[in-house]
Amino acid sequence: MYVVTLTYTAPLEQIDALVPAHREWLDRNYADGAFLASGAQIPRVGGVVLARAESRAALDAVLAGDPFRVGGVATYQVVEFTATKTAPELAFLKE
Repeated sequence: MYVVTLTYTAPLEQIDALVPAHREWLDRNYADGAFLASGAQIPRVGGVVLARAESRAALDAVLAGDPFRVGGVATYQVVEFTATKTAPELAFLKE
């Protein structure tokens, strides 16, 4: 499992122009089962995605399609981790 943090590198006006396409990209990846949760950072300096993928390379391929990345308006940090403990309602995340 992975935690992906996005950091905006452009003014919010440029980000906002890409938000509809970014949300479509998110929807596709939720439908494919790659994303488990996502949302904006507070304050609005970027976003966070909880993702799963067969490998880091597979996740990198998914992230390469983000309109924010294609548009050059965000950077990405990826942290891989193994969920060994969870709240009962999130037990399906344990590895």
